[in-house]
Amino acid sequence: MKVYVGADHNGFFLKEKLMDYLKKAGFEVIDDGNKKLDPVDDYPIFAERAVKDVLSSDDSDPRAILICGSGQGMCIAANRFRGIRAAMGYDHESVRSSRNDDNANILCLPARALAQDDAYDLVDTFLKTPFAAAERFNRRLAEIDKLH
Repeated sequence: MKVYVGADHNGFFLKEKLMDYLKKAGFEVIDDGNKKLDPVDDYPIFAERAVKDVLSSDDSDPRAILICGSGQGMCIAANRFRGIRAAMGYDHESVRSSRNDDNANILCLPARALAQDDAYDLVDTFLKTPFAAAERFNRRLAEIDKLH
């Protein structure tokens, strides 16, 4: 599975740690963030990079992880694109249900609120939880796809 990882300055250090963690776990990791810390960069740039990579990926189930201070800005920016289902990851159950019920393809993390080990745990849940594909979940996702 390809995992695209993007972050602004608030998430830069967590992004670097997560990328190492994911590579060691055997994932193909693509850095869609800055290569060096820039304290005045803007999160929409990195959200767009990761979104475009997910949408154009040749992987059968590409995912992205986006990190900013609160996680909310990245989530808002990513969800502007059709075909993206970005979810905030603030605890295990929110992440599990975003995958199981909503087939989330992007996880947004709040760098200011998460310890490194907690971020690893949420990422593991995001990457290991399959979409249940229950009829009601598929129906709801089809309804979302019809929204303008």
